[in-house]
Amino acid sequence: MPADLAAALGPVWLWIVAGLVLAAAELVLPGMFLIWLGLAAVLTGLAEAAVPLPWQVQVLVWALLSILCAGLATRLDRRRPASVLNRADRGLVGREGVLAEAIVGGAGAARFDDTYWRVTGPDLPAGARIRVTGMAGTVLTVIAA
Repeated sequence: MPADLAAALGPVWLWIVAGLVLAAAELVLPGMFLIWLGLAAVLTGLAEAAVPLPWQVQVLVWALLSILCAGLATRLDRRRPASVLNRADRGLVGREGVLAEAIVGGAGAARFDDTYWRVTGPDLPAGARIRVTGMAGTVLTVIAA
């Protein structure tokens, strides 16, 4: 029966369906890799529709397109700027604020948005304007603004 199904669908539709199944699997499985194999399978099906090929050549075309699609995706992903999600240092460095607690002996506290941060810097009174210049772990380095 499976051979009859393959004959009924033809290699074009088998590749396209395989590509759609791989793309759907990408939604369920983590990784962002199966989508490129699925795209390569759909492209192989379209190539088979344009020029009938023996199955060995179809598999070779799919393998080459998979490598090409995954490589292109990797290259494009490297050009995209890194996400600032969950990177407090990228969002705080350069910001100005007000000291919530005086910096005494090099340590104090400041509030940015809804979070109190430990700060280090020159001794300054509470309420002084500060600018964040860096971050070490969860401690902000500040200067007077």
